Amino acid sequence: MAKRNLYLKTVSVEEAYEKYYTALKDKNILDKKTEEVRTVDALSRITSEAIYAKCNSPLFNAAAMDGICVDSKKTKNASEENPVVLKLGVDYKIVDTGDAIKPPFDAVIMAEDVIEIDDETIKIIAPVSGWENIRPIGEDIVVGEMILESNHAIKPIDIGALIAGGISKIKCYKKSTVGIIPTGDEIIDMKDDPKEGDIIDSNSYMIKALVDESYGIGNRYNIVKDNYDDIKKRILESLNDNDITIVNAGSSAGTEDYTVHILRELGDVIVHGVSMKPGKPVILAIVNGKPVIGLPGYPLSAYLAFDLFVRPLLMKEKIYSEEIDAITSKRLVSSLKYREYVRVKVGKVDDKYIAAPLNRGAASQMSMVRADGILVIPQNSEGVEASENSKVKLLKNKSKLDNTLVSIGSHDILMDIVSDIMAKNYDGVTLSSTHVGSMGGLLALKRGETIIAPTHLLDENTGVYNVAIIEEIFGKGKISLIKGFNRIQGIMVKKGNPLNIKSIEDLTKCKFVNRQRGAGTRVLFDYKLKTLGIDPNLIDGYDKELSTHMAVAASVASPYADAGMGVKSAADSMGLDFIEVGVEEYDFAIKTDNLDDDKVKKFIGVIKGQELHDKLDKLGGYGFDKVGEIINI
Repeated sequence: MAKRNLYLKTVSVEEAYEKYYTALKDKNILDKKTEEVRTVDALSRITSEAIYAKCNSPLFNAAAMDGICVDSKKTKNASEENPVVLKLGVDYKIVDTGDAIKPPFDAVIMAEDVIEIDDETIKIIAPVSGWENIRPIGEDIVVGEMILESNHAIKPIDIGALIAGGISKIKCYKKSTVGIIPTGDEIIDMKDDPKEGDIIDSNSYMIKALVDESYGIGNRYNIVKDNYDDIKKRILESLNDNDITIVNAGSSAGTEDYTVHILRELGDVIVHGVSMKPGKPVILAIVNGKPVIGLPGYPLSAYLAFDLFVRPLLMKEKIYSEEIDAITSKRLVSSLKYREYVRVKVGKVDDKYIAAPLNRGAASQMSMVRADGILVIPQNSEGVEASENSKVKLLKNKSKLDNTLVSIGSHDILMDIVSDIMAKNYDGVTLSSTHVGSMGGLLALKRGETIIAPTHLLDENTGVYNVAIIEEIFGKGKISLIKGFNRIQGIMVKKGNPLNIKSIEDLTKCKFVNRQRGAGTRVLFDYKLKTLGIDPNLIDGYDKELSTHMAVAASVASPYADAGMGVKSAADSMGLDFIEVGVEEYDFAIKTDNLDDDKVKKFIGVIKGQELHDKLDKLGGYGFDKVGEIINI
């Protein structure tokens, strides 16, 4: 009597996955070769390293709409009772969306708000503020900022962002080749005429499509009949030609199901039989240092088993359309006229999902690159309130979000580097970082919408960073500080410092660009102005606000600003000169109860680690004296 394959023990899906991928890692089978490809050909490829922008997007201050560009100062007294008359070429210039805005013009008025008197004369009946309706240089992408992290599966929107950031070639993993072997006496090819007892081979074509969809290259072999030696020969052929081999059918308990016996003869069967329905007779093996997977013969069983055990070998990320309930981290105001699609970062905090909105501008490619999901604000709705529950359509697997460390707070380029290190070194654990300023991060922490809040808020009375404001917001005994990095704050100026700016007092003599209210840099700057007795109204550009250090640096590097406050690393990245103002403490606030979270422990390991410190040393402007120390407040 022929021998049957009896399942003495099946294991859970989770255990099967863990056993197999541990065995593959132990034998270094998951290590992949890399190659350089043109960005335009990179769709569905997986990045082997982080990719950083080589140019700004936009490259210049650009009109955000059709209309006229003006010097905002000339419009300040405009009203219906007192219209301001402007002359073409003297007081205004006609611009279309995307046109460069150059001094002395610093604002755009929509075409609809302009009243024509004649071909060269217009009047306006309302003032416009500086930098209104202008996309600032680097609004979307800034030189030196990370566009994509390691192990990222490239989507069409990513290609657009890479090209906008000046990236013409990227390093990525070579696609895995997958040999697909259909087996069975009853199986015939689709070109043959079927008769009673025949089954047309559809599985191998489905599996090839799944491989190709999953960033691999499927190589289908001709059907092999149920003959031990023939199947063995074909498996060895596939092993010689491919990175991965899939044997379809022959994995169950039939007397002619030879696959498991052949694989035991040739190599190691790690798992045979998984507690799933359909799909129980899965074989997970390693032969000649390569993965070999036996998929069941039923189409749905083969599909599900592929999705669970083969797809993770081929790709690091999959686009999903699952919908979840998530709490919005800040208020979103929307027009009643439109249905609005808001890109959001999503992470799990305690037992709830948090959706942190990204840049809502239609020109912001990076907001789509960074997005984990889409929050839809219906037409005829005025928006979503902060902490309100909303529906979010996911762009990633929900299980990946469950293993994401959520960070909302102050910006620093080091958070991009930490994110990349975590993506490379911790399988499945990622960092989601949203920049809203130090105060915004602490308030998000208070509302339970983030795990960590990067902060660098100076107390004017004591000169101590972060502790006083945390005590004021939370009281004592609830929050801890994970000590971070000393950062050198100062004034960024153009290379060579052509205006000879030496101190904050000199900022009254130049065009300045500021950080947004609530940012730690803004708090420090306002404190310095108050200490020096300088009226902010005397600083041209005090009200021009940008949300990151790199955006400030990009603006200073352009013709549109002479100086801005920020950190030394941002100035160095843009080739700017730097006047030191002081050293600050960039720390991470966290609820004390969350210090035992495994994701937090990994984060602390990364910020204490040599890999990050080496990268920050190259950037310049950081100190590491107390990194990773815990202070209970």
